[in-house]
Amino acid sequence: MKENKSQGSPWGWIPSLYFAEGLPYVAVMMVAGIMYKRLGMSNEDIALYTGWLNLPWVIKPFWSPFVDIIKTKRWWIVVMELIIGVGLAGVAFSIPTHFWFQASFAFFFLIAFSSATHDIACDGFYMLALPPHNQATYIGIRNTFYRVAMISGQGGLVVLAGYWEHTTGNIAFSWSLIFYIFTALFLAMFVYHKFFLPKPASDALSENTSPAYIISQFGEAFVSYFKKKQIWAALFFIMAYRFGEAQITAMGKLFMLDPAKVGGLGLTTEQVGILYGGVAVGFLLLGGILGGLAIARNGLKFWLWPMAFAISLPHITYVYLSLFYPDNFWIISTCVAIEQFGYGFGFTAFMVYLMYFSEGHYKTSHYAICTGFMALGMMVSTMIAGKLQAWLGYPHFFLWVILCTVFTFIAVALIKVDAGYGKKQVYL
Repeated sequence: MKENKSQGSPWGWIPSLYFAEGLPYVAVMMVAGIMYKRLGMSNEDIALYTGWLNLPWVIKPFWSPFVDIIKTKRWWIVVMELIIGVGLAGVAFSIPTHFWFQASFAFFFLIAFSSATHDIACDGFYMLALPPHNQATYIGIRNTFYRVAMISGQGGLVVLAGYWEHTTGNIAFSWSLIFYIFTALFLAMFVYHKFFLPKPASDALSENTSPAYIISQFGEAFVSYFKKKQIWAALFFIMAYRFGEAQITAMGKLFMLDPAKVGGLGLTTEQVGILYGGVAVGFLLLGGILGGLAIARNGLKFWLWPMAFAISLPHITYVYLSLFYPDNFWIISTCVAIEQFGYGFGFTAFMVYLMYFSEGHYKTSHYAICTGFMALGMMVSTMIAGKLQAWLGYPHFFLWVILCTVFTFIAVALIKVDAGYGKKQVYL
């Protein structure tokens, strides 16, 4: 495989770019919930407010055409990384204050909006900086380093937060230090990309940036999306395929942290960091790699139903944990590993379908619209999960999640995929 020598090897920017894409998402959507739990917030409030943090990813399609037209993708990447770094510093500064929730939540929203814009630019830059035959090959690399960000954020840094909680006896101070580390990591990414991110010729300024042209292009991109074949089946698939999994994602860590008297497993912050930043991410990555290889061998259509079962059936491990309350960390880790492996394997079909459905002239904008609807599904699932868990209790809540797999299977039955799509490509 030959690389564009003038732009350097993709290995020089894909790993860092997708580490930078993953880190703020992890901070906002995963670490924030753990932090708020340790600072004393209720499960209902955590699910409600962190659910709202999905909003920027939901509505990002409305400004994705502006990212397509105004400035270059590289410019958007670098500027958003600077703003995200400032936002992370703001979270760190606000945690020890008396108005910690209001201030930290405001900064999390700033990070979320900037991160959603950064996602649009990264995905567009990826498709512009690599020729089509290389895009499939390197998708495994970008996914891997996105997962590395997850390991670093909800693994290593959460473990470190737990350690500092014990050694300092000050939970707020410990989490403030963690977000200063987040800040340092992200500003390092900003400096690196400022100087070393390639400048592909295809990532050029639009010839016409007048308001009228931008609005017309926005309208054309948006309208053309809803004229695609099977649009309503695709939208149902995008929002329903992960309906059950999204609720486990929202409540799983809180279930692990809650004490036994309220139905949780009573794990420490450090144990949750090891579990979700190490065990879970490792098996999630393994499932994703095998899922990619499977689609590369037989195509998306062949694996669509097996992957739907893979993302759905392992939810039963949480039913077991909530009914029998094992105190053996290895048993708990095994259950989470099984569930996350199934998630990784099954989620591959979902992401490849988004690429399939986004094909066409406005593929950057259409992919952004797809991920916006994906985020809407996550937002709805997360916001209802807290109230459902409080109402049902953990055992019945996880049984409800099992019932939600019906929506996954209906969604898969409704869509159509061209035979052989994805075959012979490497979706690692």
